[in-house]
Amino acid sequence: MIRHHLLAAGFGLLAATGLSAPAFAVDLTITCRCVEGGVNSATAQWIKTSVIPGFEAEMAAAGRDVSVTLTEFAGADEQLTQQLALDFSTGAGADISGFDGFLIPSFVEAGLLRSFEDLVGDPAINWEGWDHISPGIRSILSYDGGTYGIGLGTDVRMLFVRSDLFEEAGLDAASWEPSSWDDVLEAGRALKEAGIDAPLQLNAGVSMGEATTMQGYWMALLGSGEGVVDEDGRWIVESQGILDTLNLYKTIYVDEGLGDQRAQLLADGRNRTFANFRDGRTAMLVEGDWFYRSVTAPGAEFAVDDRDNVMTWKKMPARTPGEGFRGQDHVSISGGTGFVINPNTASPQEAWEFLAFMMSREQMTAFQDFQPGIRSRSDVPIPNSPFLTETSQALLPLTTARPNDPHYNSVSLEIQRMTESVVSGELSPEEAMAQYKTAVTAIVGEENTVSLL
Repeated sequence: MIRHHLLAAGFGLLAATGLSAPAFAVDLTITCRCVEGGVNSATAQWIKTSVIPGFEAEMAAAGRDVSVTLTEFAGADEQLTQQLALDFSTGAGADISGFDGFLIPSFVEAGLLRSFEDLVGDPAINWEGWDHISPGIRSILSYDGGTYGIGLGTDVRMLFVRSDLFEEAGLDAASWEPSSWDDVLEAGRALKEAGIDAPLQLNAGVSMGEATTMQGYWMALLGSGEGVVDEDGRWIVESQGILDTLNLYKTIYVDEGLGDQRAQLLADGRNRTFANFRDGRTAMLVEGDWFYRSVTAPGAEFAVDDRDNVMTWKKMPARTPGEGFRGQDHVSISGGTGFVINPNTASPQEAWEFLAFMMSREQMTAFQDFQPGIRSRSDVPIPNSPFLTETSQALLPLTTARPNDPHYNSVSLEIQRMTESVVSGELSPEEAMAQYKTAVTAIVGEENTVSLL
């Protein structure tokens, strides 16, 4: 947290004597799931070598003594979430924190965040950046009329393909355009017949956390034509779409062995699936564009050799053409991460000034030099990245987002449990859905649920 180097009592003395008060020296801290040389390395490098020096220099030029320190967090997303909840509830933690947008409602309802409008006031309300951030992107870190964070960017999800493994199976990845789940499964069968160990990866299980819900369950459920809530915001607890999605998992992992069943159940399962793709054990993997930007990038732990020649991508098809969400042939879903201000910070104005500087056009453009991405600001172009340009243009018109609901995090955990019970072979899809119905009804109340069967 911030340490002030003068006591407040000094102000009273200075005021009584008519003297001007010297400026406080302020120490700010920022944390995120980013480690130089490790997870989200580019983010850590950008903050340490561009954002912090630039901000400190700007403050010094204005005659202000402000320093900033980055605390790098190497744990899993879920571990950071737990740490932030503890910190925000006890008055501890960094002044500015990396944050996933889907957590905003639950943190707000628990009293663990304050809106910029409340915490900062006019400087945040009138920030120039809002003119360059679309309402949809802004809403990812907003809730119930309040803005709680600034998004760093958004993403899209797709089916990644190892074209070299397709070639081994006599398939041409360049011309292959799957239009249904059956097309994907047929390719998986051909790959398995050619000796590819676990051709298809669709995230499942509790250990992968939100990656199961977003990259796995959502991407299949949307293909069935459904979301997790209906048009009135009621949680869908029984439906043909849920059964179709769970039966797809059953086909992949239980009935036909097209995926690495064991990896879905292990604590380090997500990293194992990344290694499977890198090592040629998996040829198709449903993931977000982060998989290209960071996971498989040159120099990363799971870098794919000769990536741009052996790796390509495809739009995720609906179960059958035209049956997807909103009647689409293909589907995607987008999330968004950004940064929030600790509600207990001793200097919210300085914390806001740092965050606004960090999310300025200049600094967001500088971030593109470290890692090109789909940034939240419309005035920050994607530089020389054919992959990101192509995927964003193709998939952003197809995408949707998670419901902005305080129960989402708890329901998401039940989704993960439901997929794990099917993938492990413990329950049938019908039994798993019945347990899901019971659990979600207990969380949100029966009046907030709906059955479509």
